[in-house]
Amino acid sequence: MAALELARVEFPAVDISTCLSRLDRLGEQIGSTLSGHVAGLEFIGRMNVVLFDTLGFDGNREEYYDPRNSCLNSVLTRRLGIPITLSVRYMELGRRLCQTFHGAGLAGHFIVGYESMESGYWIDQFNRGRILSFADCCELAKQTGGGDIRANYAVLAPPTKRQILVRMLSNLKAMYLRESVLGKARMVLDLPIEAMPDYPEDCLCRGMVHLRQSNHRAAKADLETYLQLEPDSREREQVERQLILIEHWKAGLN
Repeated sequence: MAALELARVEFPAVDISTCLSRLDRLGEQIGSTLSGHVAGLEFIGRMNVVLFDTLGFDGNREEYYDPRNSCLNSVLTRRLGIPITLSVRYMELGRRLCQTFHGAGLAGHFIVGYESMESGYWIDQFNRGRILSFADCCELAKQTGGGDIRANYAVLAPPTKRQILVRMLSNLKAMYLRESVLGKARMVLDLPIEAMPDYPEDCLCRGMVHLRQSNHRAAKADLETYLQLEPDSREREQVERQLILIEHWKAGLN
């Protein structure tokens, strides 16, 4: 599971098989509370009781920017997380119980969508599984990202697994940069660049991280790649200035 592989940046020794077994046991625990065919709001309610009331999962508001909140293995053990990791856990449990959940990436927040034979719902995992109407989603999007999803309903469309992983990477990168944990920030940036070498913003970000670490040659390579990919960038003048400074540094070595 890619979400668990990502956790290796923060937890190099993470045991993925143990984490998957923990998810299996959680699914079994929820399944043991179900009798007959349960779907819709009743199914969501049963899941919420086990996850939030019995096991105490919750959104980590006090330490939101703790990188552990972006690591699924830690979310499973500490029972604290941010919206996207709590949602990934929820979707994986639903899959184990033969129920289909999907993500929905609002600006500044991540929720879960659920469709049954009768109707569809959205669920806010960061707020103890609160059931959301479309109007609730609109208000939540306005609060967290300042956007109006009524003008772009596609925001609620299910993202791909790759898109979810990219969002998780972006969250973890932002957390490391926020605390100037540059080595781990660079490790996180390496992953999408290896997968999508033509994505310019990550090249620029990694180049600036290399600069802050005095890795001038690596910084030069990333910044030059960025300019090749984005020749008309608004950042061009600033990037070219950094490249001139790197050349001055190289000249000083001779």
